Amino acid sequence: MTFVYPESAVERDRWILAQRPERTAVSDREPYAYFVEDECGADGQIAPVGTIFLSNRECPFHCTMCDLWRNTLTKTVPTGAIPAQIDFGLRRLEAARTVKLYNGGSFFDPHALPPADYAAIAALVRKYDRVIVECHPAFLGERCVAFRDLLAGRLEVAMGLETAHPDVLEKLNKHMTLDQFAAAADFLRGNDIDLRAFILVQPPFMKAEESLHWAKRSLDIAFECGAKAATLIPTRGGNGAMEALAEAGLFVAPDLRKLEAAAEYGVGLRRGRVFADLWDVKQDGECVHCFDVRVQRLREMNLRQTLPPALHCDTCNRQSLEAS
Repeated sequence: MTFVYPESAVERDRWILAQRPERTAVSDREPYAYFVEDECGADGQIAPVGTIFLSNRECPFHCTMCDLWRNTLTKTVPTGAIPAQIDFGLRRLEAARTVKLYNGGSFFDPHALPPADYAAIAALVRKYDRVIVECHPAFLGERCVAFRDLLAGRLEVAMGLETAHPDVLEKLNKHMTLDQFAAAADFLRGNDIDLRAFILVQPPFMKAEESLHWAKRSLDIAFECGAKAATLIPTRGGNGAMEALAEAGLFVAPDLRKLEAAAEYGVGLRRGRVFADLWDVKQDGECVHCFDVRVQRLREMNLRQTLPPALHCDTCNRQSLEAS
C-alpha cells in the first residue's frame, strides 16, 4: 500500500503521536541535562556558555521532526519546580557569562512554565550577561516582555524557522508560516530582544539535491528577519515519525558535507553568527577517512566564525563521481 502523509493538522497530529516510542523518565525537580561549552559570542569573543535542559510539559504543537518531547512531562509542572531545576543545574555548572534555558516546550507557554516563576528564575540568572530561551512564535507577547524586564542581562529568544520552503514548512506541522515567523521577529526587534534562528538541513519532504539551496535560503531569511545568530541542525531520526517517513522514501538524513557546505555559506555571509549543530553528530555512514577532520573543521568554524582551508578527501571525491 502506498504511504499517504495526512493532509490536515488534526490528522497529522494523530499520525505523529501514533508513531512515538516511549518517553524518557524525567523529574520535575531536576533538569534532564546540563553542561558548559565554548561559543563565539555576540562580541566575537569565544566564551563558555552554560546550557540547562529543563524538564517540563511538551509543546502543544506536534512537529513531524521533533524529538524533544522524549524528555518532557505530560502535565504542567508546579510553581517552583522550574526554579528548582535551574538552581540544580547552575550549582553544578562551571562559570559562564551566558546561560541557555532550553526545554521541550516553549518558555513563554504558561502550560510549560508557570509565569509565577519568572521572578525567581530572573533572580537565579542575575549574574549572567545574556539569557537565551526557546519559544514558538505563537507564545511571544506580554509574558516575553515581562520576563525581559526582570532580567539583569540581555534576553535572546531562539525560534525554529526550520526551512524557507513554504510547502515543506507546512508539512512539518509546525503551525507556523514564514510570515508568522517574520512577524514574531519584528516583535522581538521592536522590544529590543535578540533573535536566534534554528534551521533544519535537509528536512523531510525535501529532495536531497535541493536541500543545500533551501538551507542557504533559510539563512538568508533568518538574517533578513534580524537574527543575530543561526544554528544549522542536520535533521535526524529517533522520534518514530521520521523513521516512518524514511521507510516511505520521504526522508534521508543529510551527510556531514551538506552541513559543512551550509555552514560555509552562512559564515561567509558575515550577517550574523552561524553554528553547525554537532551535539549528535555520528560517524555512521560518513567517510571514515575525513570524518574526524571534517568535524574539527566545523568546530573551528563555530568558534571563530571564519572559513578554514577547504578539505579535499580523495575517497569522498571518488564517491561523488561514482554517484553522478
